[in-house]
Amino acid sequence: MKLQKKKQLKKRLRSLHQQSRQAPYIEQLAKDGQLFTDIPEVKFLINNVLESDRLISNGLLPQQLPKLLLPDDIQDRIYKRLASKYPAGDPVGDRLWDQYTAALPEVDRLLRNYRDYLEDTYGMWSYTSAPFIAALSDYLAGQPVLEIMAGNGYISRGLRQHNASQRVITTDSKTWVNENQTGRHPVTTVAKLDALTAIKKYGNEVKFVIMSWSPDKVEIDWQVLQLIRQDFPHLQLLVVGEKNGATNSAHFWREARLSQNGLDKVNHRLQSFDLIDEQVYLAK
Repeated sequence: MKLQKKKQLKKRLRSLHQQSRQAPYIEQLAKDGQLFTDIPEVKFLINNVLESDRLISNGLLPQQLPKLLLPDDIQDRIYKRLASKYPAGDPVGDRLWDQYTAALPEVDRLLRNYRDYLEDTYGMWSYTSAPFIAALSDYLAGQPVLEIMAGNGYISRGLRQHNASQRVITTDSKTWVNENQTGRHPVTTVAKLDALTAIKKYGNEVKFVIMSWSPDKVEIDWQVLQLIRQDFPHLQLLVVGEKNGATNSAHFWREARLSQNGLDKVNHRLQSFDLIDEQVYLAK
């Protein structure tokens, strides 16, 4: 391929790549999946995201995800694969190399931003997969549950579907409805109650309280823990979040007595697919 033609192609690819950033998230990822059909390391990750989104958009819980991170040496792998198939200077090989290398940064960004997409599109903050719900349901062993700050209710709905006889009370203050997708598209019945009011109302009727992805900028989680300690010591508070990270207040993490006894199987099913290491803790 002549140098001038290479420059023209690269310029056109950059232009197309800039335009692609305006495409909806899943649409663009699907296009990238077609481009990387012959690159299994990339195609595998894209297919996992597309299938996850397909299930959620159809009202089903998704499966677990692998780490949505491209291998550090992905360009070397692509180069070797192309070199084994096309001789040096082959225009087809050169064109594919240019396409792949132009698209990789965008693919990397899309994969890393899948959690943001879930939050913006579905109001799903903790990644609520079918295997996670199955393990959590087994841990709860049919005991009555109150979910506070439930958002759109993915955890509650999953528990109800997995064990129809288990009582699950789902509540949320719904104060975020005007800010993002949290609470706008509930997948189950969610009673409009703030966390403290919900515990005071139902605390004597349940054994477990589930608090998932409490905001990191407010101390409602610490208030919840204090209320349980003082007035409902029989309750077991299950916290889903990232310790000293993206969720919950610093005060909560500093003061809570945390345990993961008996939660090994649950946390095994909550393996993180990105840089956020969410876990389930028993907080006292």
